[in-house]
Amino acid sequence: MKNILKTVVLSLSVWGLGSCDSGFDELNVNKTAATAVDPTFILNNALVNVSFPAGVVIYEMGIVQQMVSPNSGVLTGANFNQDNRDNTQQTWQRYYRNVVRNTADVIILTKANATRSNLLNMARITQAYAFMVLADTYGDVPYLQAGKGFTDQVVLPKYDTQQAIYTDIIKELTEATTGLDATKTIERADVLYAGDVAKWKKFGNSLLLRAGMRLSKVDPAQAQQVVQKAIQGGVITSNADNASIKHDPNYVNGPGQMLNSTEAANFYLAAPFADYLTKTNDPRLKSIAVRYVGAASGPEQVAARANTDPAVQIGMPFGYDNNSIATVVKTLGLKSFYEFSQVDRTRMAKNTAPMFLVTASQTQLLLAEAAQRGWTTGAVADYFNNGVRAHMEQLASFDANAAVPTAAIDAYLKENPLVAATALEQINTQYWIASFLNGPEAFANFRRSGFPKLTPNPFPGKAIKGDFIRRLTYPNSEISVNNANVKEAISRQGADDLDTKVWWDK
Repeated sequence: MKNILKTVVLSLSVWGLGSCDSGFDELNVNKTAATAVDPTFILNNALVNVSFPAGVVIYEMGIVQQMVSPNSGVLTGANFNQDNRDNTQQTWQRYYRNVVRNTADVIILTKANATRSNLLNMARITQAYAFMVLADTYGDVPYLQAGKGFTDQVVLPKYDTQQAIYTDIIKELTEATTGLDATKTIERADVLYAGDVAKWKKFGNSLLLRAGMRLSKVDPAQAQQVVQKAIQGGVITSNADNASIKHDPNYVNGPGQMLNSTEAANFYLAAPFADYLTKTNDPRLKSIAVRYVGAASGPEQVAARANTDPAVQIGMPFGYDNNSIATVVKTLGLKSFYEFSQVDRTRMAKNTAPMFLVTASQTQLLLAEAAQRGWTTGAVADYFNNGVRAHMEQLASFDANAAVPTAAIDAYLKENPLVAATALEQINTQYWIASFLNGPEAFANFRRSGFPKLTPNPFPGKAIKGDFIRRLTYPNSEISVNNANVKEAISRQGADDLDTKVWWDK
């Protein structure tokens, strides 16, 4: 009897084990988990990360003398003409990790799908934008092998010459912009233009115009050809078509976040920038600047002291640290350096402020220069006035309280007309203003054009040999991990320092 019971129990146990195993795999599969991601959302991730990191305030905006800090330590950079790779690496890491990697994924996922050719071409344009910023900032960078760590197991990419990169960027922009087709699938989930093909075409062509003008010093003949091709394709003419990244409390503006938190009391409008706006009676100064009159410390920069009147604004000069600036403070009769003017962090420098990449203002000013050089038709003065007006009107996009009245715009243009003998200087000085808060573009155009005319930062003990920083240095992580390819790039383009010029700047 006992043997019979043992047999029954064993049989039931075996049956139970089999029953538990039956359907086990299905029970342990999360049926709500995504097995694939729509590549539009991958592109959106890239687009959000195209917005610049905080480091552009420390370097690019400091190099072109729009903003400055008297403090060292983590803020060391253009303020002291010193190399600080913790800051120079920020754009590199953000763009390669989040922009190049994601656009490369989108290109792979869509290149064989004819119905989603618009998404493919949108990704190509976005990637071209990222590589232009990277090459303009650092010089030779990984290009053809970039973004292929997962797909091709290329974890130590070779560096391509900037000339080769520009050649391919121009090809990519030309093909991608031409390939956009309103009869194909409209990618409405796109966060930049909601899939609007006409706007993407204007963005691509305006970027192509920028690439062409970048060659004006190194290869004027090619520059003219590229510029004419871009103009023929149709460029941005209205602020409604501006390429800008919108921010909210979840996806914040990098410089805005820094200027509203840890470094709120540490960055100031640079004297060359503030003084130029004051000298020309520019109404944008009221939109941009705030001065906390009588502030003796950061905590005293409160709303009750805030004054946006252009007549009281005082830019901080270069050449001083937080000790030596005391001599300037005393001369000006200020309580402390906390009284110098700042970009208003309640308006243009909010952490939810948009980040403008390519605008009608910049594009119209490039057209003005192209017309001045005889590379396109149209009145130079008309392009110039349209560019200045577009930027003044663009300021309302930051905050309603930053809007410039139409009457003030009209008065400014009347008081500051374009003069043929100084046209290139005027055009590119306005480009400097129109690119405020877009540090990489202001830095690139300053090197290309030589304008505005700035006095070199006189800070003693500077690390550079020349008058101005010409490029940013490679990240320590690259030097440590990808050393052989970094050394090869350095052997071609020159020392990995702040003095070496990029290809189109030579």
